[in-house]
Amino acid sequence: MTFTIPESAADIELSQIVQRQRDFFLSGATREIAYRLKQLEKLREAVVRLEPELLAALRSDLNKPETESYALEIGPVLSEISFASRRVRKWAKPKRVRTPITHFGSSSRVRYEPLGTSLIIGPWNYPVQLILIPTIAALAAGNTVVLKPSEMAPATSAMLARLVRETFSPEAVALAEGGAETSQALLQLPFDHIFYTGNATVGRIIMEAAAKRLIPVTLELGGKSPCIVHEDANIELAARRITFGKLANAGQTCVAPDYLLVHERVKTKLIEAIGQVIESFYGADPIAHLNYGRIVNARHFHRVAAYLKDGNVVYGGRSDESSLKIAPTLLADVAPDAPVMREEIFGPILPIITYGNIDDVFAIVAANEKPLALYVFSENKKFQDEIIGRIPFGGGCINDAVIHLGTPYLPFGGIGPSGMGNYHGEYGFRTFSHCKAVLKQSNRFDLPFRYPGSKLGPKIIRKLLR
Repeated sequence: MTFTIPESAADIELSQIVQRQRDFFLSGATREIAYRLKQLEKLREAVVRLEPELLAALRSDLNKPETESYALEIGPVLSEISFASRRVRKWAKPKRVRTPITHFGSSSRVRYEPLGTSLIIGPWNYPVQLILIPTIAALAAGNTVVLKPSEMAPATSAMLARLVRETFSPEAVALAEGGAETSQALLQLPFDHIFYTGNATVGRIIMEAAAKRLIPVTLELGGKSPCIVHEDANIELAARRITFGKLANAGQTCVAPDYLLVHERVKTKLIEAIGQVIESFYGADPIAHLNYGRIVNARHFHRVAAYLKDGNVVYGGRSDESSLKIAPTLLADVAPDAPVMREEIFGPILPIITYGNIDDVFAIVAANEKPLALYVFSENKKFQDEIIGRIPFGGGCINDAVIHLGTPYLPFGGIGPSGMGNYHGEYGFRTFSHCKAVLKQSNRFDLPFRYPGSKLGPKIIRKLLR
C-alpha cells in the first residue's frame, strides 16, 4: 500500500516509523512464537523495573494512591502478560474443524494470523492499564504497534514513552506523544488495525477516518451504566461494593456505576449505608483525604461540578476547585431529562432513581443508549435473569460492580454506542488476529457430480444440500 507523506517534519517522522514497522512485519519475524514471548517478557521486565516511576506519575496526574494504582493499573498489566505468555502458543496453533459431507475427502483448519501494524490510542483515566493491555494482545498476536497515550495524563505519558524507548526497537513498538494533532496525523497513516479507548465523540472521528481506508477498528467507549438494587438485596454489602466501584479514580472509570436504580422500599436504607461506607473509606471530609482522587483537569472539574445542580443533594455535595476534588455525592429527585441523566458523568456523583416494578427498570434504562456495563444486586435469580437477559449491555456483574473488568477469561467491550469489539485474554488475541480459513482437498479421487455435464449431479447436490 502506498500513502502520501505529510508535510511537517513530525508527521514525516511518524510516517517513517509506520513504514519501518510495516517492512519489519513483512519480514515475517513477528510471526514466530519465540519472538512474541520475548516481547512480552521485555514488557514485563520494564513494568516491574519502572513500577516506582509509574506509580509516581499516576499520583502526579490523578492523585491515585499506590494501592489503587497497583491494583487497577500495574497489577492487571502484569497479570495479563503472564496469562498471555502461558497460552499464546496454544492460541496461535492452527485448529482443525469439522468438514461437511459435501466436501468429502478434504480437511479444514483455522489459522490465526497477525493483522500487521496496529495503532493503539489510550485514554487518560487509566493511562497505564488501558494502553498496555491492548498492547499485550497485539504483541501476543504477532503485530507491530504504535502507541498514542493521552496528553491529559502528561506524567504518565512521559513515563510510557521512556518505557517504550528503553524496551523495544522502534520497528516493533513505538510511541508518539502529543495532542489531537498527533492523533490526526496518525489517522492518516496505513495501519492494519486501530484500537481506541475513550469517549464516543472521538470514537466517531476515528471510525470515520478508518472507514476511508477500510481499516478495522476496536472502539472501547462508555455510556450510562446502570446499577440496579432490588428490594431483596443485601444492602450493607451492596453499598460497600457500589461505593468501591463508583469512587475508584474519583469516579473517572468507564465501567463505574453511572446511576442507581433503587427499589422504593430500600432507597433510604441504601443512602444511609453508602454514606457510612464513604466515611469508612475517606473520612468525614473526603476532599481533604490524601488518597481520594482528583478530577483530571479544570475543564472536567467544572463539567462534573455542574451536575450537582441536577437534583437534591442527600449526601456530600462539596467541591474544591483548587485541588480539583469533588466530594462523593448522592443526588435524589433527579428529573429523567436532567443533564446528569443524559450524559456520562465520569465523576464521583451518583444520581438515585427509584422504581416500583421491573417494567420501570426496563423503561428507565431504555431511555439511554446501550450501556457499557450493568450491575444488579438481588437475591432473586428470576429477577437477575430477567435483567441480564432483557437489557443489552457490554458486560457486568451480579451482586458486585466493576470487577468483571479484571478477569482475562471474560471479554471486555461495549455494544452499540458504548463500543465495538472486545479484548482481554484470548479475546484480545483474536481482536488483533485474522481468522484465516484453509481447506485442503485430496488429490486421490475427484467427485464428478460437482462439474457441469454430470447427469446425476443435480440430484446428488439437491440431496446433499438439504
